[in-house]
Amino acid sequence: MSETLQATDVDAPEAEAPQVRSGTSEDLLVQEGDIAGDYLERLLDLLDYDGDIDLDVEAGRAIVSIDGGDDLEKLVGPRGTVLESLQELTRLAVQQETGVRSRLMLDIAGWRAGRRAELAELGKSTAEKVLAAGEKVRLHPMTPFERKVVHDAVATVDGVHSESEGEEPQRRVVVLPKS
Repeated sequence: MSETLQATDVDAPEAEAPQVRSGTSEDLLVQEGDIAGDYLERLLDLLDYDGDIDLDVEAGRAIVSIDGGDDLEKLVGPRGTVLESLQELTRLAVQQETGVRSRLMLDIAGWRAGRRAELAELGKSTAEKVLAAGEKVRLHPMTPFERKVVHDAVATVDGVHSESEGEEPQRRVVVLPKS
């Protein structure tokens, strides 16, 4: 028997209409995390991958992490491309069930946490170079997540600021000296 991964089971009575969300903001984020966790658990089962799913709420956003299995690196892909796609599919699964667009963040095998540290260092070191040389620096194209981390790191260095320029998927951060 062939299985397909679906956000909801069409034959299930609760799939007839999106669930109405009620409660506090944190309760809603916990609900998003639970829905995402169930969706990702079904995905791992279909792929026969091992992994532990951790749900958290941080900075007004549901955070879902999958850790543990050796196969999980395949779900990250080159430069996180597969991870970004899975995050979007998971957000759509949550939206299908709740009727509200989700901003949840997905991390697999600690890749996003590691990437955040690399990008923060890149942002800070680039800001320091711009401060010393007095000339702007354009970084390579990045995802919105990557750009946000770099902008936040640049903001910690006095005397410089950052902007984004270009159109997706070639949008990049530019670090400039303050006038």
